[in-house]
Amino acid sequence: MEPKVYTVSEIQELLGIGRSAAYEYIKKVEKENKPFRVIKIGNSYRIPKESFDKWLEQ
Repeated sequence: MEPKVYTVSEIQELLGIGRSAAYEYIKKVEKENKPFRVIKIGNSYRIPKESFDKWLEQ
C-alpha cells in the first residue's frame, strides 16, 4: 500500500527547495490552513498527497 501523505523531506524534493525553506513554508501553511492541508503529529508534519498534489497541479 502506498502512503497517503508526504513528509517535509519529500515536499522539499518535489519543490526543489532547501530544508529550512521547506519547514518554514510548511509551518506557514499549517498556521494559515491553506493552500493545502498539513497535519502536525508531535513535532512531525505530514502533508496529505491528495491535497498537496491538487494545489501543485493548479
